[in-house]
Amino acid sequence: MGKPTGFMDYGRQSAKAAPPKERISNFREFHTPLSKEEQQRQGARCMACGVPFCQSGMELMGMVSGCPLHNLVPEWNDLVYTGNWEQAYNRLMKTNNFPEFTSRVCPALCEAACTCGHYGDAVTVKENEYGIIENAYAQGFAKARPPKVRTGKKVAVIGSGPAGLAAADQLNRRGHLVTVYERDSRVGGLLMYGIPNMKLEKEVISRKIRLMEEEGITFLTGVNVGKDVKASKLLKEYDRVILACGAKNPRDIKAPGRDAKGIYFAVDFLAATTKSLLDSGLKDNKYISAKGKKVVVIGGGDTGNDCVGTCIRHGAASVTQLEMMPKAPDLRAEDNPWPQWPKVCKTDYGQEEAIALFGRDPRVYQTTVKEFLKDKNGKLCGLTAIKLESKKDEKTGRSTMAEVPGSESRMDADLVLIAAGFLGTEKYIADAFGVTLDERTNVKSPKGQYSTNVKHVFTAGDMHRGQSLVVWAIREGREAAREVDESLMGYTNLGT
Repeated sequence: MGKPTGFMDYGRQSAKAAPPKERISNFREFHTPLSKEEQQRQGARCMACGVPFCQSGMELMGMVSGCPLHNLVPEWNDLVYTGNWEQAYNRLMKTNNFPEFTSRVCPALCEAACTCGHYGDAVTVKENEYGIIENAYAQGFAKARPPKVRTGKKVAVIGSGPAGLAAADQLNRRGHLVTVYERDSRVGGLLMYGIPNMKLEKEVISRKIRLMEEEGITFLTGVNVGKDVKASKLLKEYDRVILACGAKNPRDIKAPGRDAKGIYFAVDFLAATTKSLLDSGLKDNKYISAKGKKVVVIGGGDTGNDCVGTCIRHGAASVTQLEMMPKAPDLRAEDNPWPQWPKVCKTDYGQEEAIALFGRDPRVYQTTVKEFLKDKNGKLCGLTAIKLESKKDEKTGRSTMAEVPGSESRMDADLVLIAAGFLGTEKYIADAFGVTLDERTNVKSPKGQYSTNVKHVFTAGDMHRGQSLVVWAIREGREAAREVDESLMGYTNLGT
């Protein structure tokens, strides 16, 4: 696989990002892809290691190492190196339905587990994937391939996020008739409205959806199952139903003053911006504007970072990001060796832009909100922050973050965005189908399976496993499709 001495002959070269102050003027993707020749050199860096941890997707110390989809990484790295781009595309599509999405938004678990990265710089696996799929569209390899034979079986997929789309794609390939129901005005779920345009331009989604429609999948948008359409009706019309509605319940911050005007959940803020951007280029003003405002983002994860980048593009006066946990180390700790996922501090695009624009990292660690402050009109005007420290619970032995007495401080804020994660399934859709939820309010299924307590009803994605990565949603959709197919046909030849 690759060139035997490639990892010594060539250094890692990544796609160049536009300078922060330049890219914040718009909502477009801001990386310049590598040339085809350079991409082939990067493919040559694959070491042909005896154990390809990059595609293992195994759990080590509570975190996954390598690709959960078990992408055939060394194989298509070699095919990129030799310039066999069409075969590289064919190998990539065996395990991943949507490389155009994962090559943009996945955190690249594959690269963190790369053997080359143990001693130096990892192979550019994610960018090689990007090169393969974009070349496939440019050369016409990525085209509609409708199934030659139909089974006559009908499946309804509720939700058009990555899990629902993956399940629909797999079942359609098998020859089943698939209809996808989406309550929003556009297909894509989390991909469309949860991820900002500068990370994943929405035409990339639409391009893939057009192919899926040509292959025979039906998409119905603006249909809220459980409200607009009864579950009982779908159970009569379809042989099987897959619930892939995501984990849409945002975690709230229960602090005095929470009712102040100017506090929003991050998911609503991001979705409104994207919808207005697509509908009118932000000219309709139907979004939550951060222009000229002092913004505080509560939450240090990817969604919090997306809020930082979006607020900067709005023209925010300042942005501060509160993180409950301590700052991660800049380098791997001794108890976090390769090939475990590296628990290190990552400065993402939004934080880079804040540093360039405001001259400081927006993150404030080990801090949370004690109280939201409002003026006489009930409008948010600031907040009281308090420091946190790690303490061990004597009863459970677990470490928790506890308030430090006397550490309160005031922050000015005109806009607060809560990006504290999600709590699970929205109750109305679970009640509509009568599916049982577990203690985390995810739809319950037997261990390692996707069937629910309701006959012929299955589940997948964040609705099943809780808030997670796009790559995990795709894997869940693929595995759920396999289980559905076997229940319909008595056997299955779908891969996972």
